[in-house]
Amino acid sequence: MIEPRVTLSTIARKAGVHVTTVSQALRNHPGISQKTRERLQALALVMKYRPDPFLRALVSYRVRKSRGDDPPTLAYVTNWHTRWGWKKVAAHSGFFAGAELKARELGFRLEHFWLHDPGFTQKRLGRILAARKINGVFIASHSRELGDKLQLDWQHLCAVKIDYFPHEPRLHNVTNNQCNIIRLAMQRLMNLGYRRLGFVVHRGWNHAVDHNWTAGYLTAQLDLPERERLPAHLFPEPFPVERWFHETDASVVADVAPFAKWFERHQPEVVIAKAAYVLPLMKKMGLKIPRDVAFANLFLEETGGAEAGVRQNHEVVGGTAVEIVAGQLQHHKFGVPAIPTKTYVEGTWFDGASCPPRNSAVKRDQ
Repeated sequence: MIEPRVTLSTIARKAGVHVTTVSQALRNHPGISQKTRERLQALALVMKYRPDPFLRALVSYRVRKSRGDDPPTLAYVTNWHTRWGWKKVAAHSGFFAGAELKARELGFRLEHFWLHDPGFTQKRLGRILAARKINGVFIASHSRELGDKLQLDWQHLCAVKIDYFPHEPRLHNVTNNQCNIIRLAMQRLMNLGYRRLGFVVHRGWNHAVDHNWTAGYLTAQLDLPERERLPAHLFPEPFPVERWFHETDASVVADVAPFAKWFERHQPEVVIAKAAYVLPLMKKMGLKIPRDVAFANLFLEETGGAEAGVRQNHEVVGGTAVEIVAGQLQHHKFGVPAIPTKTYVEGTWFDGASCPPRNSAVKRDQ
């Protein structure tokens, strides 16, 4: 015999409250006291209540339709040296583009707030968010040396951090899976027949992702014989961390002498890096790709086949962050989570002429 479905009305009758109270309690609505929320949530668990996902989707759709031409706003908070300086970094501009597209798709409007606006403070931002009833917030594009602490009235906010900084507070986080991205590149290169895999990375960028680039590189090398494991070339030479983060994509270029010394000593069959890091150096050294050495771009943007490498899918990072915040808003999950989660977005490998199969090396460009 099929047991009758437990509904919100069933729980309301059992608890002696209105059905709206039950609905709000199960969605953690701040208008219901914590004691009442816990009591009704416990009762729903005992009664084996299961929400109807299709009905919930319908309610969400009706709410979005009722907003009309005045969609609710989500705040995109940055803390860069200049208002739009983060747009010069491909990853960060991609984060914003993906977030903006997904926000519009879900019926929201994304608005940018820059913490270094003249006279602007975290306290003032908090007042603006409260006055405009903005509850959804993205913490994105924060320069490390500008401070690693962010203090807002989190108990009224549904917030997600994009990328790694600031470290505090410990919010739900969405970012690229740099560790797996380089492991993916190395596995594909090994499948193509390459064994001496060289990796070039800027120290600041490696630090900015909690050293996940080098962690992935070292892990992937375990699939190679010890004699074929090459040390990564990290540049520039060590100096105060604060100086690393004033460089943009356009200005990050390795010095030719240390790179040439590393290259001549270890003789990599393929160099894995960001194109802007090493292609100018290879040109100065007279190296031809792929005749003299193959090249895999870890920050691939053009996927037409000229370069092999990994597209990091930065837009998916931003879009995923919006989906998480939208879900938190729907369920009234405000504040700093007791157990924050990290969502990693994987990269996509593309074959290209810069990395032909190793067994066809004799057919490389003349």
